[in-house]
Amino acid sequence: MSTEPGALADGTGRRWLTPGVGGIGVASLLSDLGHEVPTALLPSLLTTTLGAPASALGLIEGVADGLAGAARLGGGALADDPNRRRTVAVGGYTTTAILSGLIGATTAVWQIAVLRAGAWTARGLRVPARNALLADVVPAGSYGRAYGFERAMDNLGAIGGPLLALGLVALVGVRRAILLSIIPGLLAALAIVYAIGHIQRPTIGERVPVRLRIRPVLDAGLGRLLAALGAFEVGNVAATLLILRATELLSPGHGQQAAAQLALVLYTSYNLAATVASVPAGRLTDQRGPRLVLVGGVGLFLLAYLGLAATSASLVILGGCFVAAGVAIGCMETAEHAAIAGAAPAQLRGSAFGLLAAIQSFGNLAASAVAGLLWTAASPQVAFVYLAGWMALSLIALATARLPAGPEAEVG
Repeated sequence: MSTEPGALADGTGRRWLTPGVGGIGVASLLSDLGHEVPTALLPSLLTTTLGAPASALGLIEGVADGLAGAARLGGGALADDPNRRRTVAVGGYTTTAILSGLIGATTAVWQIAVLRAGAWTARGLRVPARNALLADVVPAGSYGRAYGFERAMDNLGAIGGPLLALGLVALVGVRRAILLSIIPGLLAALAIVYAIGHIQRPTIGERVPVRLRIRPVLDAGLGRLLAALGAFEVGNVAATLLILRATELLSPGHGQQAAAQLALVLYTSYNLAATVASVPAGRLTDQRGPRLVLVGGVGLFLLAYLGLAATSASLVILGGCFVAAGVAIGCMETAEHAAIAGAAPAQLRGSAFGLLAAIQSFGNLAASAVAGLLWTAASPQVAFVYLAGWMALSLIALATARLPAGPEAEVG
């Protein structure tokens, strides 16, 4: 990591990479390492070990994702209280780790369904609390870098999790590998406890009632911003469809097996690009405000989708599309969180992050579902042109949304 004078400090000379930021970033890394293991091995456990059909996997994952989306909205209401958000964060990380790991001890499909649903509900509840805590540990001028660091660590965990699963399976088998995933998950909970220990405890006051405050968030000036981000999320398709598109384009010239392997290499480049882009995107957000980074991210997605809508089987073109999409998601996730942290009133920050998280979750679900239907009913080209259309709409909406300005923009 850079040790230049301004590398770890904001414009006032205060450090942004504080123990609190570091602890939350490490929690994201360890948590992803933990829950990516059962995620990677769940298909094998269900279909090979327990003999369940593929439809069971789809149903379990669909229900779990839906519960996670609803929990993110509810978690926002819990996270409005500065004291309560600490409890929710620690409890969410701990519960996710334990329930995910216990999947390795299951003997029936229904047991997996219950544990997966519970783990993903806990994971959804903790997201707004974690994001609100991160805003508590740094000054407003450092939000971009703080959220960029957290996103980089999260993406690094997403890369390392499947690799960890491969190594554990080779050593101890599928079931024990899933059980051992409890360890990094619980270490993530300890990292959150460490981070909370370095956050100034709020003054004692009346506890904020648990209430979902959507109207106050919208009235606080976040309506247009959330609408613009909503348009983006409805076009932000699951990366699995990008992998499928690459596999289909590469199969005629390379064969099915080689095409699948090349598609996974492209997906790795996507995750690496997202990891590398997150902190620079955060730095730019702090300097110039989130609008430039958001517009750049959406624009890159627009180019990537148009490239994937073409029928070229060139590895260079496909690689460019995947890297562009990776840089784009690194920019978007960082700037989205920084924009909400900067625009939302402190007393509504939990609800604002909960609303953003719900928009992300249900928007992604809609994007993948509609794109999948268009893919089947028409063609992959139609699906990606449809997604590109949402990116164009988001660009227009971002141009009119009220966003926090960076120091340089304010001076100008």
